[in-house]
Amino acid sequence: MNSTNTVAADPDKGIRIARGITEQLAGCGVKLVATLPDNWITDLIGEIDSDERFRHVPVNREESAIGLCAGAYMGGQGSAAVMGASGFMTCIYALTKINYSYEIPLLLLTTLRGAFGDHHKHHISNGLYFEPVLNAIDMPYTIVDSADKLPEISRAYAHSRTFSRPTVVAFTRDLLK
Repeated sequence: MNSTNTVAADPDKGIRIARGITEQLAGCGVKLVATLPDNWITDLIGEIDSDERFRHVPVNREESAIGLCAGAYMGGQGSAAVMGASGFMTCIYALTKINYSYEIPLLLLTTLRGAFGDHHKHHISNGLYFEPVLNAIDMPYTIVDSADKLPEISRAYAHSRTFSRPTVVAFTRDLLK
C-alpha cells in the first residue's frame, strides 16, 4: 500500500470538460468550429469533431481559423476558433486587421500555456507574454481554471457579439488535464 498522499488521476476528466465546453458552444449557437491541434485540447477537438451540431474544420494555420470564422459571421453563422496559446500569438495581425478593422466578433478558445500547472519549460514564453499581448491590443479575455467557470464561455461569446470584437477564453492545464 502506498503511504504517500497522492490523488488518483481522473481518466474521464478531459472528456467531461470537453463535453461541458461543447455544451456551452452549442448553447451560444455556434455552428462552425475551426481548430488547430494542441495536446491539451485533444479531447475537446475530438468532441467537437464527433458532435453533429458543429461543422468542424481542422486548419493548418491560425490565420485560416480567423478567416473562416470571419466568413461564418458574415454569413450569419456563429463560430469559434480553438487553438493553443502559441498559435494565438501567431495570428495577432490577422485578428487586428480583419476583426478589429471590420468589427467582426469572434470567440477564441485557447490554452493558457506557460502558466502555473504547465510542466513544459519550452512554453514559458507563452506564460510571460500571453496576457500582456491581450492587454496591449485591448482584447477582452477570461481565464477558466475550473469546471464551474465553464459558463464564462457563453458570457465571452455574448460579449464578443455586443462589442463586435474578438474575445478569448483561456483554459488552464488544471482544467483540461
